[in-house]
Amino acid sequence: MKVGIPKEIQADEFRVAGSPKTVKRLIKQGFEVIVEQSAGIQANYSDDEFREAGAELVETAEVLFDTSDIILKVQPVTEEEVAMMHKDQLVLSYLYPAQNETLLKILADKGVNAIAMDAIPRISRAQKMDVLSSMANIAGYRSVVEAANYYGRFLNGQITAAGKVEPAKVLIIGAGVAGLAAIGTAKSLGAIVRAFDTRKEVAEQIESMGAEFLTVEIDEDGSTESGYSKVMSQAFIDAEMKLFEEQAKEVDIIITTAQIPGREAPKLILDYHVAAMKPGSVIMDLAAPTGGNCVFTKKNEIV
Repeated sequence: MKVGIPKEIQADEFRVAGSPKTVKRLIKQGFEVIVEQSAGIQANYSDDEFREAGAELVETAEVLFDTSDIILKVQPVTEEEVAMMHKDQLVLSYLYPAQNETLLKILADKGVNAIAMDAIPRISRAQKMDVLSSMANIAGYRSVVEAANYYGRFLNGQITAAGKVEPAKVLIIGAGVAGLAAIGTAKSLGAIVRAFDTRKEVAEQIESMGAEFLTVEIDEDGSTESGYSKVMSQAFIDAEMKLFEEQAKEVDIIITTAQIPGREAPKLILDYHVAAMKPGSVIMDLAAPTGGNCVFTKKNEIV
């Protein structure tokens, strides 16, 4: 059985669906692996590394899709890619089925079997396949690094001959995988960290990492069986907005991570929150791909 790894065609996608290391594992399990030339260049894997791992390299996506039984991708297949596929082929990739009804129908009409890697249950047994958690962990870490760069001052406190500099205050909204990674990174860089989440169960995790857990005086829990937060009552949202306004006046960096699968990201940082922040403060919005948690967020833009 042949596994094909094509080059990602989106201009801003640098990842590749398989590395030389995973190619070796697949071959060890009895698969043949076909890789499109230059598929790994953006991810810093050369064609020679794939060859040395045992993969066969092909020049075009057409040849790869035609000869493979299983396709591994990062981004969902496009209509052009589906046109190159054949009946009973299997594709594993991000798919976002709730938002991609048209693509699902095209795949079904073609007779292609598709597995949405982003829809795998968030349970311990499936952790190795949880593409959302692995990417969220990286995003949380990177959000603090990027925020520190734009902030331009110290995250940790400094005592110098010229006087004392207080540590930066960081507010992290949403303590899922990305939020917890951001907490750990901000704490390790010496910042004072506060975190808010509608799910009461995460309070212990936040505090165990050395951050302060912020909450509102309303007895309502946002936990769900899926691990994501649910939509809260209007009374809770009003109290939440007031809390964020108070925090916006104090903190130097706000990192937002709140997303609900299949829906537009909730708006949590409004115009008056931004107006209350100090000059030079930074907002890192990790929900930008689904509309953003801040009203001023523009996807793929620095505002």
